[in-house]
Amino acid sequence: MSIARPIPTEEGIREFLKICESFYPPDAVDASISQQRQWYDRLCARFDHPLPQGLTYADGMVSRIPIRRYRPRTITTSTVLLYLHGGGFVAGSLESHHSICAEIADFAGAELISVDYRLAPEHRWPSQSEDCFIVLQHLLSSPRSKVVVVGDSAGANLAAGLAVRSLREALPGLVGQVLIYPTLGGDLEKGSYVDMANAPGLTTADVAYYRTVLRAPSGHPVAEPLHADSLAGLAPAFITVARFDPLRDDGRSYAGRLAEAGVEVWFREEPQMVHAWLRARYMSEGARAGFVAICEAVRLFASR
Repeated sequence: MSIARPIPTEEGIREFLKICESFYPPDAVDASISQQRQWYDRLCARFDHPLPQGLTYADGMVSRIPIRRYRPRTITTSTVLLYLHGGGFVAGSLESHHSICAEIADFAGAELISVDYRLAPEHRWPSQSEDCFIVLQHLLSSPRSKVVVVGDSAGANLAAGLAVRSLREALPGLVGQVLIYPTLGGDLEKGSYVDMANAPGLTTADVAYYRTVLRAPSGHPVAEPLHADSLAGLAPAFITVARFDPLRDDGRSYAGRLAEAGVEVWFREEPQMVHAWLRARYMSEGARAGFVAICEAVRLFASR
């Protein structure tokens, strides 16, 4: 039995989806990896925006890992933000989330580091996680250093995994995690994976494809934090999900588990949003409000 494609009613998001599909077809995962990356890069470029006035950035390296460092004109905290981009673990780069990173850094008044971690299928799990952890260790190598980790989609998976791993390895200084429509290892045959199986922007079949490409071990607490035995002691979290997204219940369930474990958690569900709505922040009132909420959460964690 086929499941109907659920469509939001907000006009701005409907227009956003039309533009997305003109750059990135719904059956993109059937194409070659190189073609997927070309489509993704063009899509990201379409929604790029001028950077905040006075903000500067520079590319660099941490060990062998390329990074981009953003510095807003006014810095109000010594806490550093670590941004991990989405793209299904197969696409995305320092360019794909360029203006998003710049705007978050500027709003929070904090330096932000974006990571160009290795991609699948050339590099399977745990390559991505290892790259991000190396950068996190570098940022926390000085006494009293503090970091807020932020990620969207696949990047949110990596961010949550860093929070789990830093606790397990007694690495101090991670003071917040901001997870934007995260993929955390939910059951593909339950909940939103069924209700939103054919959602615009991302389908359950797409999620299954990305898992197959990544080859992360099922149930591993860093690869699939939703399955960690205990979440007690993790850094405070802000989690936002989209109603029209098969990943929705991953974020819902994780927020519930964090609360049960006594972790400070803020949860927000965007009623008219779809996966990847961050890029719609200049054409959708709902996306704009959701982005402001993300930036406020980052600023709150960074100010502590």
